[in-house]
Amino acid sequence: MAISVFLADDNLIVRMGVRALLDREPDLEVVGVAADYDELLAGAEAAAPQVLVSDIRMPPTFQREGIEAAKELRKRHPGTGVVILSQYDDPEYAISLLSDGAAGYGYLLKDRLAEGDQLVQAVRSVATGGTALDPAIVNALVTPVTGDGDLTPGEEELLRLVAEGRPIKAIAVARHTTAEAVADEVEKLFLTLAQGASGGGARSLRRLRLLHQAIVDREEQGETLSRLLPGGLAEKLRRDGRHLGESEEVDVTVLMSDVRGYSGIAERAEPIALATQLNEHRAAMNHAILGQEGTVMQFVGDAVMAVFGAPFPQEDHADRAVAAAAAMHAAQSEVNARWASAGLAPFGLGIGLSTGRAAAALLGSEERLEYTIVGDTVNLTQRLQQWAEAGETVLSEPTRAALRTPVDGVVLPPELVKGRASPVGAFKIRAS
Repeated sequence: MAISVFLADDNLIVRMGVRALLDREPDLEVVGVAADYDELLAGAEAAAPQVLVSDIRMPPTFQREGIEAAKELRKRHPGTGVVILSQYDDPEYAISLLSDGAAGYGYLLKDRLAEGDQLVQAVRSVATGGTALDPAIVNALVTPVTGDGDLTPGEEELLRLVAEGRPIKAIAVARHTTAEAVADEVEKLFLTLAQGASGGGARSLRRLRLLHQAIVDREEQGETLSRLLPGGLAEKLRRDGRHLGESEEVDVTVLMSDVRGYSGIAERAEPIALATQLNEHRAAMNHAILGQEGTVMQFVGDAVMAVFGAPFPQEDHADRAVAAAAAMHAAQSEVNARWASAGLAPFGLGIGLSTGRAAAALLGSEERLEYTIVGDTVNLTQRLQQWAEAGETVLSEPTRAALRTPVDGVVLPPELVKGRASPVGAFKIRAS
């Protein structure tokens, strides 16, 4: 299913140009356009897009209508991704946009839209709860820094990682913490920097030079890779000297989920309402997986695939995958409770987990890359997922054996699965 996009800009030429950029992508679909605040809210409410792409200033006041409309739309439809387009690198705008959290938000400068496929990747990122912040905005956010010693060593390090374009999850790995904790730190840091405007000192000057050099280095080393690859893989690729097409053997736990009875739900639901549900579902699943530092590999319709233990090794990848599965079930239950008041059908997840060796490869070109996990472990995960009823998680025997913290459940009788000559044993964690 294509990602539905609603586009708002008062300038007809800009609006048509941005639409042309989006229409070139087969996985993106522009479902409506608007030229002012009222048209934006009314049109987006009717179209219920997965992503809103909006100019920051529009009629009637030409202040920050885009941000205000985005905030209002997110209140009505929490899963909606937002990309704000602006010609202003004033940090106050970015801070205003990110004040309620960075997940699902992007802020790009219009004069950089022609550089590669920055806008397209931003739309894909925010559609699944990611964040897309223009490097120039990062520079603007740290420019009004004043005084010596105004940041702690930890904040200095965080500022350097942000300037390098590291994704939130990659920063979390480097700092041995969670993605949620890093997101909170980044937002607090941006506020601290913006509030320190006045004068300047030697330490501030050094910091600005460091940030400028980091951004230049990133451009020279292929900054676009960090926007196309999951979880800091671009940095790993540069560090390891890896090339496109090369593969490596990894020890991982693969997770696959699927909505039970989705075809029936889709048949009865209004298309717009279903698109909204699917978007909220994906955002919740993405959040649950990232919370355990997993890598979301792909969303295909109502199905989700994620991997733990790659691209960065994790000794406890099986435990993380089980915890993520539990978090996914819990998150979907919360979403279902919200949907019930609106008369929307609930989603019931069946999740499969399998642990073992797999081949990880970076395929494609530098303009369009795909990080892929293949092998018997992936195939088995798909089969086990089909054994899980709504609210259940089915583990392979190797996954259960790899757990450091045992879980309660029932052993399933061995069964033959496609592609296997011998029966496969599994373990089921029932709905709580």
